[in-house]
Amino acid sequence: MNRGLKVNSIGLTKNDYKARPSTLCKGCGHNSIVNQVIQVAYELSIRPHEILRFSGIGCSSKSPAYFLGQSFGFNSLHGRMPAISTGALMANHHLKAIGVSGDGDTGSIGLGQFKHLVRRNVQMLYMVENNGVYGLTKGQFSATADEGQTLKYAGTNPFPPVDVCLEAIVAGAGFVARSFSGDARQVRELMNAALSFEGTAVLDIISPCVAFNNADTSTKSYGYGREHEAPLHDFGWVPSGEEIVIGDYDPGELRLVDMPDGSVIQLRKLETDYDPTDKIGAIQRLMTAHDSQELITGLIYYDDSRPTLSQVNNLVDMPLSQLADEQIRPLRETLDALMAELI
Repeated sequence: MNRGLKVNSIGLTKNDYKARPSTLCKGCGHNSIVNQVIQVAYELSIRPHEILRFSGIGCSSKSPAYFLGQSFGFNSLHGRMPAISTGALMANHHLKAIGVSGDGDTGSIGLGQFKHLVRRNVQMLYMVENNGVYGLTKGQFSATADEGQTLKYAGTNPFPPVDVCLEAIVAGAGFVARSFSGDARQVRELMNAALSFEGTAVLDIISPCVAFNNADTSTKSYGYGREHEAPLHDFGWVPSGEEIVIGDYDPGELRLVDMPDGSVIQLRKLETDYDPTDKIGAIQRLMTAHDSQELITGLIYYDDSRPTLSQVNNLVDMPLSQLADEQIRPLRETLDALMAELI
């Protein structure tokens, strides 16, 4: 069946990780992100039936329809994806989850739910496809739009933007990163690391909207991203079991960060004074980037010390959804005793 096609370690081709053809605009940054999800899932030999895909409403939330067609998925209400994914992952904490949201879905109507998912440390990759507009409803400003930005159909935005990465760090996320959809290699490496993290991994990807917000003056455009991207480090990810080789390199510190599953993050600092494990430093760097209109990319903050939601709740190894009725229901004698106490 896969004759002539290269297969991964579980016998699947890259085509097996695709789904429906994209209906997004040609050149949309979201399509590039979809391609990287497919590549990463293929390279990691992920079993599609062990993945849960979640989304809310918006152009970004159409993305899960275009990757991992053999996996489980749920397209929820606008801003409500965090609640749906929290419930599903409590029912089966052995599954991997990929949530795809947008700057409106997360930064506006869903901001409260996003903050609570992060503070609970639900184990999932939470991607924000960030373009600064409501592309599905014809280009109104979203919560991440630049202050003073002018759009043809929306006028001028008078409000400061919500920074998704800043909100994630303050809420307690242990893996916070930002990338640019035009930098495919960095997006792919950050996805690899995020899927290996135990807890909520927030990946904010600047993903230009070619229809409504691609003027070079916008910080969410292709032109601006290519001109102003400031990588914090050269980011790499090494799977568990692979030999870590450090060859010749230009001056600059190389740092190895161990992941819970045995894989390793390689960080070669480009900004020699930046430390992604310094929470206050990460917040200050984000604020500096905002003030100077930089697009900093890479791993912004990392802390693997917090337990996940399933660990906090001491869930049994067997997923709750697979327990038999007699294992989850109190005995008749227990209920009778309880009722007797209330009489």
